[in-house]
Amino acid sequence: MKNIVILISGGGSNMAAIVRAAEQQHWGQRLGARVAAVVSNKADAKGLVFAREHGVATEVLEHQGFASREAFDTALQQVIDRYDPAVVVLAGFMRILSPGFVAHYAGRLLNIHPSLLPAFTGLHTHQRALDAGCKFAGCTVHQVTAELDVGPIVEQAVVPVLPGDTAATLAARVLTQEHVIYPRAVANLLSTM
Repeated sequence: MKNIVILISGGGSNMAAIVRAAEQQHWGQRLGARVAAVVSNKADAKGLVFAREHGVATEVLEHQGFASREAFDTALQQVIDRYDPAVVVLAGFMRILSPGFVAHYAGRLLNIHPSLLPAFTGLHTHQRALDAGCKFAGCTVHQVTAELDVGPIVEQAVVPVLPGDTAATLAARVLTQEHVIYPRAVANLLSTM
């Protein structure tokens, strides 16, 4: 059985979408995969409750207790590797990862970003799309590299920018597409392993 480890920092709605997909008989059985663990850098991350309710192991490793990003990433890698993951998924994990961590999981570390990359890397993507007058916005699943939000694109979804949209209304519409494409991208990667 292939293991998936998901990293979160908050509510974990993308994590929940992946857990639900993995629970579906045809998805999990076809891929021989399961979500083995959800790891958070915040003890109060609401997504941990969902994971526990669905029988997924949870772990918390708070980054504030470490002297450097590299020290945290080394400890995080040790936690993740206990689950022998085929794929590591960032689902709202709000930490920039060190090059050594990224290299350790090269080719099997995925992230989702709320823009149509390469446009609007970083934060505040929806407001930036509105400010730029974009007619379309969306989300991108990409492989993680040492450079922020520039790894190879795995999958994208597009939504229209509607008259009167705010960053919040646009974000909500994009999020519904994230929940569709992220489980599919994880499944597609697993099917190649």
